[in-house]
Amino acid sequence: MLRSDGASGVEVAIVAEEFARGLVDVPFIGPVLNDEVRRIVGREPAAPVAGPESIGVDVDLTGSKAGVIEAPAELAEAAAEDRQRWYALALAVTSADILGAARGAHALAVDYAKVREQYGAPIGSYQAVAHMLAEGLALIEGSISVLRHAAWAVDELPADEAVRAGRYAKIYCARAARTVCETAIQVHGGIGNTWECLAHVFLRRVLTSTDLWPVKLEDIDLGFS
Repeated sequence: MLRSDGASGVEVAIVAEEFARGLVDVPFIGPVLNDEVRRIVGREPAAPVAGPESIGVDVDLTGSKAGVIEAPAELAEAAAEDRQRWYALALAVTSADILGAARGAHALAVDYAKVREQYGAPIGSYQAVAHMLAEGLALIEGSISVLRHAAWAVDELPADEAVRAGRYAKIYCARAARTVCETAIQVHGGIGNTWECLAHVFLRRVLTSTDLWPVKLEDIDLGFS
């Protein structure tokens, strides 16, 4: 199944990920999901465009969530499977945003660790810092795998399985990205929470996307009877 612009779920997720990695200040998630509603029901959602501040989410400073609406009323007219696929796409695209922000924060920390010196050596040469960055990379690699599966599932698996994959991705990516971003701030030291550094902006973006269609552990179906 392709979006109305011909893009697959995987392609949409890749764009969302790259936008977040670069902290691109262009609304993307909202327009994508609104377009999906239009594809499903045949008309534009009538609900007014709502930004993150109006749905109880902290502003992420990049404007990436402008145009996000949690559940357009028009979806009630759609078949149950279409509603589930819309939700699966929402989970996948926000998980991709989270992953992209984590990648951006990690790259920022790695670059800083190469040039910031203490005791005459780059801080990245010290095991304490190197191990934290290596752990962050491992978390990112795991997130890539689970996110790619969820994005693929939007189009290729039954709708209920796509939602399940999306929930796995959301909770895994959110937890991993928070660790990665907090590590990036720690590597930067005191400057990590100042306006001279973007590390905290990546964390804000992660927290904002985590609070859009949030998933809790009790929402995860482990398949046990």
